[in-house]
Amino acid sequence: MSEKIEFGIGFLAGRPNVCRIINNYYKSILEQGKMSGKKVNFTFFILFDLNYQMTARNEFYNIIPSVYKNMNVKYITPEDIEEEKKILASRYKIKKDEIDLILGNGYAKARNSIMYFALKRKIDYLLFWDDDEYPVSCIEKNEELHWQQENNILTHLNNIENAHITFGHRCGYMSPIPPIEFGKTISEDDFRRYIEGVSNEAVTWEGVKKQLKENKNGISFANKNILKDRKVVEMQDVGTKNWVLASGICINLRKLHDVPPFFNPFQARGEDAFFSTFLGDKTCLSVPTYHFHDSFLRYTGIPKRKYPTELQKINLEDGSIEERFFWASVGWIKYKPLLIYITDKENYRDIIDKTRKNLEMSIPKINKIFTKIDFTRLIDVLDRFDKKVEDDYDEYIRTFEAWKKFKEKIFYGK
Repeated sequence: MSEKIEFGIGFLAGRPNVCRIINNYYKSILEQGKMSGKKVNFTFFILFDLNYQMTARNEFYNIIPSVYKNMNVKYITPEDIEEEKKILASRYKIKKDEIDLILGNGYAKARNSIMYFALKRKIDYLLFWDDDEYPVSCIEKNEELHWQQENNILTHLNNIENAHITFGHRCGYMSPIPPIEFGKTISEDDFRRYIEGVSNEAVTWEGVKKQLKENKNGISFANKNILKDRKVVEMQDVGTKNWVLASGICINLRKLHDVPPFFNPFQARGEDAFFSTFLGDKTCLSVPTYHFHDSFLRYTGIPKRKYPTELQKINLEDGSIEERFFWASVGWIKYKPLLIYITDKENYRDIIDKTRKNLEMSIPKINKIFTKIDFTRLIDVLDRFDKKVEDDYDEYIRTFEAWKKFKEKIFYGK
């Protein structure tokens, strides 16, 4: 074991389920490190969001002693971030507005903060892992579920050295779009207009139509060919035709010069989409490992290998489904204008006008099947983010420039 690797695992945690994941998978992580044939030191970075579900701070500290004995655990608290901001301003003379573009709360800034603290600890490779995902694959065979624990860490370790990015696959509850029965209340054409209205890099009518046809339960299974062949695929046209997801992505911090920041417009999502727009000429590998996405935390026994024999359907009658679908749609609409502005500025106005028309025509039908929330609010959201798209674009560019300054003043040469 000649080579020493510092491997970081970053959790942007809104739920204390992160403790369950770490406590139950740390032995497997250590074993995968040994399987790599290299000396690997692991560090968990936990940046918690107390406002996501109004969780008490102490609930994020339920890591068992044996984890601390065998691995490093670094909590990134609000106080830590504020202290770092003071250091950056006084020691490195970085302007406050530039610091605030990188460090702080929110999806992109939290991921940037984890990267920053990982770099301070001289981490070589950083894997982002969400608090509702388990390193297992699930397939359906002869109407039975088959589960397999995945060597997610080893797969990234084996492929990240000569790449900028490696990212795995996901199965489970992948989409907040519930099953829709087409008929008199809403036609397929009505729903197509709605999806085309809220569409983005990850949500397309072709994809949704396939999902509704093949996965009426709202569940996606692991691809059997990927599990069988275990092929690594170099992705082309990242940031235009192909995209990486923020969870399950491993970043090669040894190639820091080429590592971009995450970004999202204020109060929006899309941090992985905007991260992808900076990766066009970088080596991005799709690697054959899976995480099971348990978005509703219905299967928290999976880390203890208590695998369910069936998966619950997503039902429209479940009140939380309607709310989740609405807020997902809001999130998509919020970052759609900026993504179009970046990737297809020439046709920006035509696309936004068509988006608005699709929403105006389809939302009355959507409101007939979802009766608790008025989806008309989406049009106001679209108008608001359309009006400020140039300001958001300016912030997107300034974030990239601020991150360059961070790297030049703090990390290059270390």
